[in-house]
Amino acid sequence: MTFSSRAGAVVLALGATLGAGVFTGFAPAAAVAGPWFLLGLVLAAVAALCCAFSTADQHRAYPDAPGGYAYIRNQLGRWPARIGGSSHLVGRAGMAAALAGMFGAYVVPEHRVVGAVGLIVVTAVLGAVGVKWSVRMSVAAVAVVLGVLALVVLVCFSVAPPDNPIVGAGADGSDGSAGLDGSGVAGGPGFDGVMGASLLMFAAFVGFERVTAPQRGDRVFSARVLHFAVPVVIGVVLLVMVGVGAAVLRQLGSARLALSRAPLRDALIVADGRWLLPVLGFGAAVAAVSSLFFVFASVRRTLVGMTETGDLPAIRAGWPLEVVSAVLAVLGVLALSPSTALAVGACGTAFYYGFTNASARVLLQEDRTWPMRTACLGLGLSVLLAMSAPVDALLLTGVGLAVGTGLLALGGVRQAVG
Repeated sequence: MTFSSRAGAVVLALGATLGAGVFTGFAPAAAVAGPWFLLGLVLAAVAALCCAFSTADQHRAYPDAPGGYAYIRNQLGRWPARIGGSSHLVGRAGMAAALAGMFGAYVVPEHRVVGAVGLIVVTAVLGAVGVKWSVRMSVAAVAVVLGVLALVVLVCFSVAPPDNPIVGAGADGSDGSAGLDGSGVAGGPGFDGVMGASLLMFAAFVGFERVTAPQRGDRVFSARVLHFAVPVVIGVVLLVMVGVGAAVLRQLGSARLALSRAPLRDALIVADGRWLLPVLGFGAAVAAVSSLFFVFASVRRTLVGMTETGDLPAIRAGWPLEVVSAVLAVLGVLALSPSTALAVGACGTAFYYGFTNASARVLLQEDRTWPMRTACLGLGLSVLLAMSAPVDALLLTGVGLAVGTGLLALGGVRQAVG
């Protein structure tokens, strides 16, 4: 297989992956695990690897199916599919809100909510008129984001950190009341919070479906290419996350990091790198737009699957699906703090991958390119991560699953009656 095919798969996946997790995920992770949050990255990477294997095999078995909702329905039935589809929509809504919040925090910190809502609306409009994130755009986005992150790491490790960071104060001189979790508690319980940090870090790895389960009309990669590309993508993201996480932890300490709305921005300020803030803002904007395109496309794909099976009314135009995606994301921005949005996104996504791994577990042997054990391990890890979510995020996700599943069941009944 050509190098270009492998490189193309890696770049496409990275363009959908490097987003809210690397720019904002360290703060809530430090809030629940203190300096131990870096350990959570390894467990999150293993879980993501198993989930990527499962989606790749299911796409191979059902190449025309519209995503994970259809995979679950084909293997496990209607009700698991409705629950899994609802968890996917809840997770993607949370991730979209987290990405938009990240854009607001880094690009327009004085008007964070307005900037976040504006990004959602613009991205949804572009999707409605048929704009797609091409391979060339992904290459450019990945190059920009990795370059900016490399600068942040270089600056943070080239300047000695302060001896006594002020607990409860932001690096920009604020009083620290803008802590992401809203509780005013810094540092978290330490090692006991590693599983919770793993869930939050899991959000940094979940763009792999861009290549493991491509949408209709997108490029399909062979099993041989994916056997190379998937581990490389997860490995690159893990190395980037470890490097950036260690850099911001070095400059801010776990207590101040836990209270930061924009950890990379605050770390640069502490490291006398204020002159790099415009560059960092540009990189954050590119990462937010690139990842948000994938998130909205993923929501649209799931909704299409639901209309094709009768769980949602059939529609002729594509723009209503963009409206639904945008409304869910805007509600997340307005109702949730950035850290809670990220936690809900990660929790819903973990539940979704619990169902996709369960459905991959029952695939026939001839439909497999990865061992059955990876689906079993992915199922167990997905459930453990989802149940490790903060209580508020777990409750919100549960409510979202109940409401979504009920609405889908109602739609199915109306379709059957009609």
